[in-house]
Amino acid sequence: MIELSERINKPISTLEMERRWNAIRTAMEVEGIDVLLMQNNNDYMGGYVKYVTDNPATNGYPNTIIFPRDDAMTQINQGPFDLDRSLPEDGSDGFHRGVKRMLTTPSFASVPYTYEYDPELASKALAPYHDSTIGLVCSYQMSYTLVDYIKRQFPKAIFVEASDLIDKIKVIKSEEEIEFIKGTASQQVKAMEAIVDKIEPGMKDSDVAAVALHVGHNLGSEQGIYLCQSWEVGSPREIGPRHLQDRVIQEGDSFNMLVENNGAGGYYTELGRTIILGEATQEQNEEFEFTLEAQKYTLNLLTPGNSCAQIWDTFNAFMRNADRPEESRLFCHGQGYDLVERPLIRKDESMLIEENMNIVCHPGYVRGNVYSWICDNYIIGEDGPGESIHDLPQKLFEIG
Repeated sequence: MIELSERINKPISTLEMERRWNAIRTAMEVEGIDVLLMQNNNDYMGGYVKYVTDNPATNGYPNTIIFPRDDAMTQINQGPFDLDRSLPEDGSDGFHRGVKRMLTTPSFASVPYTYEYDPELASKALAPYHDSTIGLVCSYQMSYTLVDYIKRQFPKAIFVEASDLIDKIKVIKSEEEIEFIKGTASQQVKAMEAIVDKIEPGMKDSDVAAVALHVGHNLGSEQGIYLCQSWEVGSPREIGPRHLQDRVIQEGDSFNMLVENNGAGGYYTELGRTIILGEATQEQNEEFEFTLEAQKYTLNLLTPGNSCAQIWDTFNAFMRNADRPEESRLFCHGQGYDLVERPLIRKDESMLIEENMNIVCHPGYVRGNVYSWICDNYIIGEDGPGESIHDLPQKLFEIG
């Protein structure tokens, strides 16, 4: 058995990686695609590269993968000029599996004159496929220069969008993946419990978010976001990013906290609760009870075979009939190596709900004097979602 480096934070098993590669290559055969080209530059919503290599893209540096149907991968990373290194495909270097060639170049998105450095290397790796069918995986995430350059270099090639091909495989989680996902949910619960224990008047919103970040990092999280916002009853506010977290929390405030980081292994879930530094008002309690009802209503619709667009329409009819604001944002969606992964529960999603998807459901709205919400993840079973994988009471947490 190949020994992976002790430096890797919770590697995925080689058996799982082989399952993914085989499934993708089988789908490529069916679709008549000879090679895939993908590029990500972050580990918030850049999960395609991570999915095929178990190595995330980070820090805005482009990480480009050439994934042939009949050969091992080539990987292009930020690094020294002109490095062209052969790798053992079995991962016996301790880091790379399924990759036979590593190319590097010191390119930076903030330095425009380096814009063709990565495309030049990708063109070099794609040379054997100059007149083949090349699948672009999530071209939305690729640089314009990469796609434009490759298309100019290979005018005889056929280019197709291959995102659906990968997505249909990627969104269905294996048993191993589900265990990693449950691990993420568990560390988020610990982070939220620490927040409930430590929050007090006089702290800034950012101080509370830092508690969650510290707990997550101690438990193996690599990346994520911590959105929060404190507010007085009568002046409701939705969660916001670090730039908007400088307010000082007061006695009697409400505090919304979203912990949306990944766990060891790279999988995302998200957990959201409201903490009240005092006693909840009757209005808050009533709206929270309805929010729980709205979440449960959605979950009952998340059965395999159901249309996401139909779920969206049905949910909004429920909200209208209850005299609550309709959703116009994303309130329910898949997660995996991405903060937001398909399927999206909304009108423009073509995917159906399937067993073994990891779905987060977070209905929320402003009404009257309060902002009411709840956020938890669920694994879709044969008959729909079971209990939340976030083992934390669904309640308003009253402190003091």
